[in-house]
Amino acid sequence: MEADVVDGKVVEVRGDPDDPAYGGYTCMKGRELPDSHNSANRLHHSLVRNETGEFVPTPMDQALAHVASELRRIIDTHGPHSVAVFMGSGGFQNSAAMSASLSFAQAVGSRNFYTSVTLDQPAKVFTTARYGKWMAGPNTFSESDVAFFIGNNPIVSHYSPVGGVPPFSPSRRIRDQKAQGMKLIVADPRESDVARLADIYLPVKPGEDPAMLAGMLNVIISERLYDRNFVAAHVDGFDDLAEAVKAFPPEVAAARAGLDTEQLVAAARMFAQGSKGCAVTGTGPEMAGNGTLTEYLVVCLNTICARFKQDGEKAAIPGVFSPYQTARRAQVGPQVAMFGAEGMPKSRFRGLGHLGWEMPCNVLADEILTPGDGQVRALISVGGNPVVGFPDQVKMARALDDLELFVQIDPWMSASAKRADVVLAPSQCLEREDITSLSEWWHEEPYARYTEAVVEAPGDCIDEYEMFWTLAHHLGIRMNLAGGPLPMDRKPTKQEFLDLAVTGCLVSPSQVRADCAANGGGAVLYPEKHPVVEPVDESEFHRFDLAMGAMPSEIGKYAAASAAREGFDFRLISRRSKTRFNSIGHPLKKLQAKTTTNPAFIHPDDIAALGLEEGGLVAITSPHATIHGVVKASDKVRRGIVSMAHAYGDADTGKDDVRTRGASTNRLVSEVVDYDPITGQSLQSAIPVKLEPA
Repeated sequence: MEADVVDGKVVEVRGDPDDPAYGGYTCMKGRELPDSHNSANRLHHSLVRNETGEFVPTPMDQALAHVASELRRIIDTHGPHSVAVFMGSGGFQNSAAMSASLSFAQAVGSRNFYTSVTLDQPAKVFTTARYGKWMAGPNTFSESDVAFFIGNNPIVSHYSPVGGVPPFSPSRRIRDQKAQGMKLIVADPRESDVARLADIYLPVKPGEDPAMLAGMLNVIISERLYDRNFVAAHVDGFDDLAEAVKAFPPEVAAARAGLDTEQLVAAARMFAQGSKGCAVTGTGPEMAGNGTLTEYLVVCLNTICARFKQDGEKAAIPGVFSPYQTARRAQVGPQVAMFGAEGMPKSRFRGLGHLGWEMPCNVLADEILTPGDGQVRALISVGGNPVVGFPDQVKMARALDDLELFVQIDPWMSASAKRADVVLAPSQCLEREDITSLSEWWHEEPYARYTEAVVEAPGDCIDEYEMFWTLAHHLGIRMNLAGGPLPMDRKPTKQEFLDLAVTGCLVSPSQVRADCAANGGGAVLYPEKHPVVEPVDESEFHRFDLAMGAMPSEIGKYAAASAAREGFDFRLISRRSKTRFNSIGHPLKKLQAKTTTNPAFIHPDDIAALGLEEGGLVAITSPHATIHGVVKASDKVRRGIVSMAHAYGDADTGKDDVRTRGASTNRLVSEVVDYDPITGQSLQSAIPVKLEPA
């Protein structure tokens, strides 16, 4: 972006037309950065709750010293696992915050590190690698002649896995690629923005994505449309998969998924007959139950159709700032245990444990509320909002209130900040140095930028990495990053921190900083650094294993399971909003004006049948709780569905103020019922509900 600064304040931002990736594109939320930085609601000083329960403005150094003192007391009394750290969506907007928060938790010696990844998409991050990972990466969107988006609406959410459309003017990119001949398939219970661009739109029933995917695999395998040479050379477990999907011939799959049989068959043929292009999912299909099975079936689709980069091509995502660079070869890499391996930390609940380096979020409330060895007594939340983001809102609010120390790092008095013992005020993005490390898995070219601060942070706000370093300094512990230990006798600069955080990458942040400065501050491309796919190394040969974890048998279990819950005939599905990023954006005036509540989108025929009224209130009841929503008619959703955004409201939001605050759909679910046995992820979409006039 380009930013206009007057008297030390950002007054306007706009896209940089010369940027080689974005070309001047920005999203609605990004254009509100001036309001975010200058809002009267923004915290300029930290707050510490006193003995009477009131928040007192406190200098940052004193607030951090107080937090460190409390942490020392809690660790000495209850042990290191009594401290938990949660990285929310806001924390992911700072390239140093992830490394700093994880490093701090590890330095404390706690197993209790959590991120928002395990709330909405843990299966695609932590379970798919067990079937095998192609070292060169998948086909990229810009080379695709077919694309399959499953519950993914990148035009609004600006999110896509590798192989999906990069979020730089995504609508234009899709249209341009279609003009080059690409075919687009979209599966979604509602006709989303991207679905309106599809060659084939599959209005799949909420939570029935596995039936659709298994049916498509059935067609592709039975009609021998898969890449037989690739499967023979690189894939084990194919026969097990082929046998399992026999349970879903097209007519059975279509009936279960609520689709037209001919359309399902046409979609399977269209995808398989393309030469390049991937199937990718959004967060909705994972949140709708059977997340691991859904992601497994997507892996199977891409694998048997050989949707991967090959020898001599440029590797998929170069990752300028990605550490631990390894050879990009046209072969399957060695398996990396991302869960369940010997020695990986375990939760005290439901047999769940670490996914990669983090604990699944859906055990945190129980880890706090349940006495015993390892009980969490202190929580540091970095740019997160557990009250509205975690399942079972009432239980999570009770858990936060039960903590001996709850620290919220937040520029606003969010629903979670209001319950905290200490609120630390962070700097925002235009007030700090930063790199493009957390977004570079969208970049198909070796793109990098090191941005400088354009204004000073107001009041007593500092970078999150400084907060964690200061806490570690007070506690006398050493933080380690990819490149080694941080200096603890003096605070490292942001550049020093970033260089250590991504040691082993293609180009160091300090070098990118110098190159950006020489380029007038603009981004830099490093085409000479783009890895080229190397041939197979026969001495290090591995194969995909589509039978790993007995996953084909899960298809049979799903086929035998009931698709309905008696008495709850509707399904509530999640949706994204152009004016919100999860729980972020609610305090901003222009975004508030555009979205005043969390509407309940319902098909007009259902509104009439239920005796509801447009603009009236509807009571939405699940087996666990009731929330209210403002009725909004939409013929873009299937009948039998109510569509609402997540991460709204507060624990005390009710019928009387739902029009101005919106309700949290997370109140409708429980983390101990309907959860994934591997990832622990709760059902947070396709929630069984019944609707009544309120």
